[in-house]
Amino acid sequence: MGKALKGRRDDVVLATKLHLPMGDGPNQRGNSRRWIMTAVESSLRRLRTDHIDLYQIHRPDPDTDIEETLSALSDLIHSGKVRVIGSSAMPVSDIVEARWAAERRGLERFRAEQPTYSILSRGIEAEVLPVAQRYGMGTLVWSPLAKGMLTGRIRKGRQTDLRRAAMLTSFSDERRLDVVERLVPLAEEAGLPMTHLAMAFAIAHPGVTSALLGPRTMEQLDDLLAGVDVTLTDEILDRIDEIVPPGTDVGSPDQSAYLVPALRRTALRRRAVGERAAA
Repeated sequence: MGKALKGRRDDVVLATKLHLPMGDGPNQRGNSRRWIMTAVESSLRRLRTDHIDLYQIHRPDPDTDIEETLSALSDLIHSGKVRVIGSSAMPVSDIVEARWAAERRGLERFRAEQPTYSILSRGIEAEVLPVAQRYGMGTLVWSPLAKGMLTGRIRKGRQTDLRRAAMLTSFSDERRLDVVERLVPLAEEAGLPMTHLAMAFAIAHPGVTSALLGPRTMEQLDDLLAGVDVTLTDEILDRIDEIVPPGTDVGSPDQSAYLVPALRRTALRRRAVGERAAA
């Protein structure tokens, strides 16, 4: 990316993230001040630039106070290394807490949120999108094609991408596959490829600023760009609502989606045996 930006840096909006492990050590991950300051310098060096337009925390970090994270990111903005900060896959309660912390401490606030959103994953319509709109946050949704399930290639009983199917349990989720089987004829009736139906749906919501693409080939990119001007009619959107009710997620969650620790770790949902007996 650094090579691609050479000579055209001012023509692009450059976004990158921090949080995920970049090594085995405990100080090489997360949203702590120590890691933020290290990670940003590494990103600037790799990208061959002196500033990042949008710097996002890839996931919430329950082990780091949000005020510490916002304080460090605020310092990066004040130093000119970062222009705007954002979050990704944040539960709405964390978005609100971050907003309150910024106002209470006079810190820079998150200007963008990057949640997962597709016809199969509409959960953010219930709270995340309305709250983002209320706070004036841009929303850059990811996986609008549901990791490939909404391309038309993943069908019930005849998945063609076996490697990816083996990696993603959602590809074998009967509930999600059943929805795809109902969407295919709807797309045909509308005279649209499945990819265009899925992308047009993702940007139809007024709370969505943009939808992120993830093509692996030029052919896939050309197909997605060919549908950039597609607008779905109210009738088609109503039909989609009948198949997947607004504000709901279909089947198992995306494996790369964020789940709060209590949903991932059994020990956080249950008292110890002795505590239960005393209670």
